Amino acid sequence: MYLSRFLSIHALWVTVSSVMQPYPLVWGHYDVCKTQIYTEEGKVWDYMACQPESTDMTKYLKVKLDPPDITCGDPPETFCAMGNPYMCNNECDASTPELAHPPELMFDFEGRHPSTFWQSATWKEYPKPLQVNITLSWSKTIELTDNIVITFESGRPDQMILEKSLDYGRTWQPYQYYATDCLDAFHMDPKSVKDLSQHTVLEIICTEEYSTGYSTNSKIIHFEIKDRFAFFAGPRLRNMASLYGQLDTTKKLRDFFTVTDLRIRLLRPAVGEIFVDELHLARYFYAISDIKVRGRCKCNLHATVCVYDNSKLTCECEHNTTGPDCGKCKKNYQGRPWSPGSYLPIPKGTANTCIPSISSIGTPPKFNRIWPNISSLEVSNPKQANVCDNELLHCQNGGTCHNNVRCLCPAAYTGILCEKLRCEEAGSCGPDSGQGPPAHSKPALLLLSALLGAANPLVF
Repeated sequence: MYLSRFLSIHALWVTVSSVMQPYPLVWGHYDVCKTQIYTEEGKVWDYMACQPESTDMTKYLKVKLDPPDITCGDPPETFCAMGNPYMCNNECDASTPELAHPPELMFDFEGRHPSTFWQSATWKEYPKPLQVNITLSWSKTIELTDNIVITFESGRPDQMILEKSLDYGRTWQPYQYYATDCLDAFHMDPKSVKDLSQHTVLEIICTEEYSTGYSTNSKIIHFEIKDRFAFFAGPRLRNMASLYGQLDTTKKLRDFFTVTDLRIRLLRPAVGEIFVDELHLARYFYAISDIKVRGRCKCNLHATVCVYDNSKLTCECEHNTTGPDCGKCKKNYQGRPWSPGSYLPIPKGTANTCIPSISSIGTPPKFNRIWPNISSLEVSNPKQANVCDNELLHCQNGGTCHNNVRCLCPAAYTGILCEKLRCEEAGSCGPDSGQGPPAHSKPALLLLSALLGAANPLVF
């Protein structure tokens, strides 16, 4: 009889322990993302948060123009030379490859001479506005890691807006305004990124720095990502730990550098004077030779690889996560709410691995023969088990039970039953942490102890 009780208790201990005890990657650091590096001490493991490498994201985008027939060459037309606005014998002809300027030439590798570029039709319908929307879409959430750089072959536009979308083009918000006169064009005082600070880094500004009219020496427009990073990482971006810490704890900052789509709204071509020369409208058009967008797939710090297959970017998710952005736990791995990975604690970060659901462990054995009061552990359907609202397996340290399947923990605690201090998980508990030990740090031991006491067990 004692042996059978012992075996039953042991079975419960194995079941509960498999839920309560940390899995190798559950509470720890990014083991799957470590790499070997060489130091003065020899070859060592270097741990890092899981994220794909930064790369040229223009290789994976789709471009759309609005209006769709705005590209020059259909029908053929002549336009004025870039350097001499009164030499108007250049030709754009969509049916002749050497004279065509389709939108894909904004992203090529400059294979022809002179420079390859996309070009719009000329402003022949003046005074009707000459406006173009250029939309860059990835069908995937990406994180920007470097300046967006747009190189014009025409004069830089007098008015332009760079916009972003976080929902695949359903809604848009401005990133930055560009104008020769911000107050006149957008009713905004002109500013530079250098006028911002850590507290105003998310401010949307209008800049006159990149709109100098019809100047052949000034072709480039920037959206300054690195200057914004520098407010946290220093002017040479040497303190990346500080930047990562800010990105980890400030969602609005992280979202600021996250996009699914970009849109360049060209509102008024470079005029260079106060008045438009209506006798030479072939002078006015847009031409872009290059757009640079550097970034990485957003995988919520749950993947190091992002694959491009069938014209689609997808994260190769780790840590029992799934989805295009690794944004949810796999089936049967929902033992606690999904959470993105963390850069903290620096430098190793925390993986926040999805852990098996209690229902996926299997149906607990019946114990009412040795203790009738725990009959609520007996369930015919494990998915309906009262996991965290049981007399014994209840939420600890002020946690509240959610849908009878998991505990929602106070800020200082974590674990399936809120039995673990977050500072323990981060390895930062100490006399100065201001946090005492959990009231019940080992619920599984309490359960086992109760069972042993109720069953009059052997001493072993």
